[in-house]
Amino acid sequence: MAVSNALVGCPKLETLLNLSSTSTLQTPLGLIGVPRNNRTRRGLIHRARCELSPSDSATISALEQLKNSAPDRYTKERSSIVVIGLSIHTAPVEMREKLAIPEAEWPRAIGELCGLNHIEEAAVLSTCNRMEIYVLALSQHRGVKEVTEWMSKTSGIPVSEICQHRFLLYNKDATQHIFEVSAGLDSLVLGEGQILAQVKQVVKVGQGVNGFGRNISGLFKHAITVGKRVRTETNIAAGAVSVSSAAVELALMKLPESSHASARMLIIGAGKMGKLVIKHLVAKGCNKMVVVNRSEERVTVIREEIPGVEITYRPLDEMLASAAEADVVFTSTASESPLFLKEHVETLPPASPEIGGVRLFVDISVPRNVGSCVNEVETARVYNVDDLKEVVAANKEDRLRKAMEAQTIIAEESNQFEAWRDSLETVPTIKKLRAYAERIRMAELEKCMSKMGDDINKKTTRAVDDLSRGIVNRFLHGPMQHLRCDGSDSRTLSETLENMHALNRMYGLEKDILEEKLKAMTSGQQK
Repeated sequence: MAVSNALVGCPKLETLLNLSSTSTLQTPLGLIGVPRNNRTRRGLIHRARCELSPSDSATISALEQLKNSAPDRYTKERSSIVVIGLSIHTAPVEMREKLAIPEAEWPRAIGELCGLNHIEEAAVLSTCNRMEIYVLALSQHRGVKEVTEWMSKTSGIPVSEICQHRFLLYNKDATQHIFEVSAGLDSLVLGEGQILAQVKQVVKVGQGVNGFGRNISGLFKHAITVGKRVRTETNIAAGAVSVSSAAVELALMKLPESSHASARMLIIGAGKMGKLVIKHLVAKGCNKMVVVNRSEERVTVIREEIPGVEITYRPLDEMLASAAEADVVFTSTASESPLFLKEHVETLPPASPEIGGVRLFVDISVPRNVGSCVNEVETARVYNVDDLKEVVAANKEDRLRKAMEAQTIIAEESNQFEAWRDSLETVPTIKKLRAYAERIRMAELEKCMSKMGDDINKKTTRAVDDLSRGIVNRFLHGPMQHLRCDGSDSRTLSETLENMHALNRMYGLEKDILEEKLKAMTSGQQK
């Protein structure tokens, strides 16, 4: 079978054949330069096919040309783990909220990402401080381009603007980054624990989603292990504050000290963030507050957890009336549209004279619950998650020391994860070797049974079948042991990969593996 024109123009097959860029195609005619122009490229392939003799054409298949193609790096190199992200360190909240993807939409996003030509697996980590997309890409450059264009399409932000604020990390750097994120090292507040729960949620939501594959799911599961180890084996969480506690600290910094005990506090949203705000207010001596939420059930639970504190519940339709009676308004809801705009706030009466008559809005939601236009009202001030940097700027030396302790663990776990990924290369060889042995067993079994005639009873048939299986399993035991590696010993891993390559050569398994890749990509393209 000669190389067919059908292979040209099929994006994932072009990736496999590496025909999407200038490369060379190995044929009996020698190395033929294949330019980018599709028409010229097809002409050269057609010419190469026509110049082969009929017998050559019959014996040299497209698969064999793939196997012998020196520049065919997509089948000979493994895919790359890539993270394309924007965080509180690189992008303003205005951009992050447009890119934010609600948890319920993560499976849909994974499906769309894996539908891109060069993306095999994907995961989304979207929080108030970051929007990061993790992918397994056939091509780093093309994968990044496709994901960035997808982000632009879903958010409405131009690609050029995303490129100004995004960060890109590959393979080991991407691994280290998610480990640092899970450990709380990349958070605005060092060691904060909520991010670990969010990483766990990525795994929980991803279970069973087509596209949350072995590499990416393995990466996030390992990140959870790292986050737990860092918090258990270091004191990074000792004295660490969350975004919610930083929000409380910021509000108190902006209030006159004499008003800390008397300021009227309103919390909108009784979810995880809102609950933490309430707890930190209580820790600062506030024992009276109002909570606005969709239902009273969560507020009742909070009351039971924090006895001795007066927590008044108000429904959502009383939100504006409650804000009129508050000096400080904390917002932490999942609403995708602002709860407060300029026209809402300018009609409210001034705050208490004790705090200067200026009402504070501390918004720790992404997308934001309070529009920036509220700052235009003379009697209001708005602070969002980006303003919390002021609170966490202190104690930098202590933060750095704790981070160094955690980095030792992260380096160790990164090496283990990379070794685990390397060990995955042997999986196709293990499958193919078993299939190869099974084909031989079945062929020989059929020969044996045909010689024994038709009058063999079931017991004898089963005994012969068991015998053949036993022989094959005993024969395969040694090779299989030398193809398995737990990833904890780099020397053992190196030997395992050498064994894999040797078995591929001895039994011609590489051809089957390439054929499997080709079929998988063809079926994926047809879906």
